[in-house]
Amino acid sequence: MLDSCKLKSACNLPFICNKKIINTAGTSNAEVPLADPGMYQLDITLRRGQSLAARDRGGTSDPYVKFKIGGKEVFRSKIIHKNLNPVWEEKACILVDHLREPLYIKVFDYDFGLQDDFMGSAFLDLTQLELNRPTDVTLTLKDPHYPDHDLGIILLSVILTPKEGESRDVTQSLRLSDLHRKSHLWRGIVSITLIEGRDLKAMDSNGLSDPYVKFRLGHQKYKSKIMPKTLNPQWREQFDFHLYEERGGVIDITAWDKDAGKRDDFIGRCQVDLSALSREQTHKLELQLEEGEGHLVLLVTLTASATVSISDLSVNSLEDQKEREEILKRYSPLRIFHNLKDVGFLQVKVIRAEGLMAADVTGKSDPFCVVELNNDRLLTHTVYKNLNPEWNKVFTFNIKDIHSVLEVTVYDEDRDRSADFLGKVAIPLLSIQNGEQKAYVLKNKQLTGPTKGVIYLEIDVIFNAVKASLRTLIPKEQKYIEEENRLSKQLLLRNFIRMKRCVMVLVNAAYYVNSCFDWDSPPRSLAAFVLFLFVVWNFELYMIPLVLLLLLTWNYFLIISGKDNRQRDTVVEDMLEDEEEEDDKDDKDSEKKGFINKIYAIQEVCVSVQNILDEVASFGERIKNTFNWTVPFLSWLAIVALCVFTAILYCIPLRYIVLVWGINKFTKKLRSPYAIDNNELLDFLSRVPSDVQVVQYQELKPDPSHSPYKRKKNNLG
Repeated sequence: MLDSCKLKSACNLPFICNKKIINTAGTSNAEVPLADPGMYQLDITLRRGQSLAARDRGGTSDPYVKFKIGGKEVFRSKIIHKNLNPVWEEKACILVDHLREPLYIKVFDYDFGLQDDFMGSAFLDLTQLELNRPTDVTLTLKDPHYPDHDLGIILLSVILTPKEGESRDVTQSLRLSDLHRKSHLWRGIVSITLIEGRDLKAMDSNGLSDPYVKFRLGHQKYKSKIMPKTLNPQWREQFDFHLYEERGGVIDITAWDKDAGKRDDFIGRCQVDLSALSREQTHKLELQLEEGEGHLVLLVTLTASATVSISDLSVNSLEDQKEREEILKRYSPLRIFHNLKDVGFLQVKVIRAEGLMAADVTGKSDPFCVVELNNDRLLTHTVYKNLNPEWNKVFTFNIKDIHSVLEVTVYDEDRDRSADFLGKVAIPLLSIQNGEQKAYVLKNKQLTGPTKGVIYLEIDVIFNAVKASLRTLIPKEQKYIEEENRLSKQLLLRNFIRMKRCVMVLVNAAYYVNSCFDWDSPPRSLAAFVLFLFVVWNFELYMIPLVLLLLLTWNYFLIISGKDNRQRDTVVEDMLEDEEEEDDKDDKDSEKKGFINKIYAIQEVCVSVQNILDEVASFGERIKNTFNWTVPFLSWLAIVALCVFTAILYCIPLRYIVLVWGINKFTKKLRSPYAIDNNELLDFLSRVPSDVQVVQYQELKPDPSHSPYKRKKNNLG
């Protein structure tokens, strides 16, 4: 083993050893030719740092480390807060194509909401490492711009081994995207309730602010809602973070003022050190905002970890009879009020996949699988160069909401960039058949159509129905990571058509009722008239939920009898397929498709939306202008009508009024076959001008210099 072996940083100095290497466990790479690409596995343990540079005002730093090979980031450590001698003890497994590229180590100071500060770098010459032999390495950090500055040292343990075979159960490298980095097992839950802010700093010209708060714990983020025009906002928001460290961690909190059209203003920051808080207890914290004014009031609760784990198929909780009985007892009907957040238990067996898409130029893929339930993310190992991988892993989750959706995504691991998407399935927990091994066809990213390959899963769900019902009545858990929406003409068209179809259901129902009034079908109108008289004469409030109950029961019996009247929404499916085709076309022809063409494509939808918004706004403004005496004649007419209606409703029971109205509507067509149907209230409101019309009808004051009298006088002069 190599002791006190130091590498000079960033100055491209050769590898220097203070002690002689005794070759007893392997051969040096200097004695053998460089191997073919993809033949080495580099296992690194990031031990600690010593005497690092101070970058913060308090004379400390919040250091973390990046590893890079060939300009690509392959690992990022966790953040150690307020420490110049951090201890990481983190392991990373990196696949190396060839040994010519050195491993660069860069250290940064984490600054929440700002650009992180550089703290120094070094490099490791992989050709100087011995194969199959653990080596302790000490790296001296340097700044290329200031080579004389002492920036401290980083201590590593490395071992380089030749990679053999196509499949290895290695610990997944953290070189994947931040999404996959969240998959570590978590050791507890941090429940935070953002209650209020007090005396915040005024950032706007009106002496107020539009504050919101950002939280960050590691790579988990949360953003509160915006409270407009206040310095004492009341949020009352609750959310959960996952705690991955036994010692706790530090939650970074920043307050911001929302500004439309420009960069948001910074109000202040504060931190919560979780290691100082006791577990299983709620702490009320009033935090002073640094670099600003005011306070934030929080409730913070640390609880023990829920059931989340990864194991091989040989270790199966539900197949162990004793463990199964304990799980069934935990979610039995007798334990309704014990930990209401613990609704159920989910076990997912990820067995294998077949016929996956080839993502590499070799015609193969390096697939691994990510299993997600809300904010819980776990992943399998990677099976290299295989389109029919076998994982044989068992995942267990704690269920907090039985209406959650299990997402299983297959990726292709790439050493030089983020993972490539191969396919995905989304499975609602309530649709799972326990103990059934099933082949799921993989879908595309939008989950709107199939892609290549199937994945074999076996899923079991055990839950308490009463707890699940109670949890249904509280807000859903908010996901930390949501994909940002982008402008799409197909998406705009799809949503417009969906809204239009929902409105058309009501419009068609109104047409149907109106056809009964018009006696288009005498038998139907007669039956509707008799039913109307019977219901109105005998109406009680309990009949409203009773009718809805009968409707649900009727549809249920239709389904179980095989007469399911539910039809697949082919219109929406076609639109989703068109949207997917548009995405593919945008990827291929993005340079050919100009901005003007997209504007023309969505013009029709925009005009329709514009007209709808105009109708809705005009309707509300006409009601307002009736009470604002914009047209005194109409306001007096409204007073007379309201007086008459008040007297009628006071003297005559509502049941009789509805009967008279219904009889009039049903017999109007019989009494006057050629009468034009109308709605008196809408006809009245159509006479009231909207705000736009009020402005249009206003008279402008004439300019005195252009009066006819002055012009005539000037002409005489």
